[in-house]
Amino acid sequence: MKPSIPKGTRDFLPEEVYKRRYIFETIQSVFELHGFLPIETPVMENLSTLTGKYGDEGDKLLFKILNNGDFLAKADEQALGERDSNKIIPSISKRGLRYDLTVPFARYVVMHRNDLQFPFKRYQIQPVWRADRPQKGRYQEFYQCDADVVGSTSLSQEAAYVEMIDQVFTRLGLEVEIILNNRKLLAGIAEIAGVSDRLIEMTVAIDKLDKVGWEKVQNELRGRGFEAEQIDRIQEILSDSDLDHLESQLSESEIGSQGIAELKTILGYVDPASLTQTLKIDPNLARGLNYYTGCIFEVKSKEVQMGSILGGGRYDNLTEVFGLKDVSGVGISFGVERIYDILTELDRFPAHVDGKVRLLAVAMDPESHLHAFQLVRSLRVKGVSADLYPDPVKMKKQMKYADSMDVSHVLIVGSAEVASKKYTLKDMRTGEQWQLSLEDLINKFTS
Repeated sequence: MKPSIPKGTRDFLPEEVYKRRYIFETIQSVFELHGFLPIETPVMENLSTLTGKYGDEGDKLLFKILNNGDFLAKADEQALGERDSNKIIPSISKRGLRYDLTVPFARYVVMHRNDLQFPFKRYQIQPVWRADRPQKGRYQEFYQCDADVVGSTSLSQEAAYVEMIDQVFTRLGLEVEIILNNRKLLAGIAEIAGVSDRLIEMTVAIDKLDKVGWEKVQNELRGRGFEAEQIDRIQEILSDSDLDHLESQLSESEIGSQGIAELKTILGYVDPASLTQTLKIDPNLARGLNYYTGCIFEVKSKEVQMGSILGGGRYDNLTEVFGLKDVSGVGISFGVERIYDILTELDRFPAHVDGKVRLLAVAMDPESHLHAFQLVRSLRVKGVSADLYPDPVKMKKQMKYADSMDVSHVLIVGSAEVASKKYTLKDMRTGEQWQLSLEDLINKFTS
């Protein structure tokens, strides 16, 4: 049978792993610079933890895990007979792969609240899974890099996130647009349009506006039963992203006005002129997840056509479903897979992240091979990345291997080199050679 991997997943070659590690470490360094602490949670969560937190569309994308053993033994016989997959799930599956890192974090906070100091700032870099249709920049298994603060309602946290996002993408050498909105502003739009009871349906539709255009959003709203007058009012409000325009349009909505005030407060902390990246307010940004209650974030590349590469927002009520009330949180999540694809397409990875061995020792004979083994050990002790070809075979074969591995330098060890303790070092790029002692080698590769 021909080997394969599940759709929406990927293998990574060593060079790719080093590049991904560069992204992780860049993000992690900024997280820690801002005082965030690391945690980890299981890849599996109880389905009761996950379901109902991402909206109907999100729930459909959860990967379910069959119960251990004979999972059909306790299956709902009626659902099984009716071949009703949705109805049978509760009886054959109690667990699922995590969809994101935020809901598991909320569960974590509730379970460990007596061990945490609030406000608690955590970061988490782990894989998540979504049964989505694979396409460019979208995978069924992918890593998220999250940072969250719980236990603080201060809007200075949102402002700090803007600066943190700016620092990460500047360090990665990418040009992006940081987009802000507020779910209260969206709730105000729904109230003014007379569809407050259908806020989620409205936000799910308008969240697609930049991808499909207003005509298709209108069609979706009509399909959901929105009246023409309601759709026109929504469009009128969203026609201009200027905060003064929005403030005027939402003046009769208390919650909408509160959303405007919060955005202005954040902008009072952040001076857009001090940022390297572009910052803008976009009332069309909806982020169709049920748990956001305040400010919402999104980042898009200005150089490559790609979906969002960061998302996040304020969630005041998420821990309440797990029994802990009045704990506000705000967080962001970097889309590492898409960031990787953008850096690859733009060829922006620094040369030093390839992780290649700097020096390969090759030996002429068995006695020289034993000496070379100790020589390589001495180099590694001093922090020099070095390797030894495993056998003293023909020199042509060893040099061909060094060339295929793109090693920058080869250290040739023969009986003459062993006797003199002067070893032949060859630069594989220029062909230049030197006779160097161990001390000289260490100085060359560590200075």
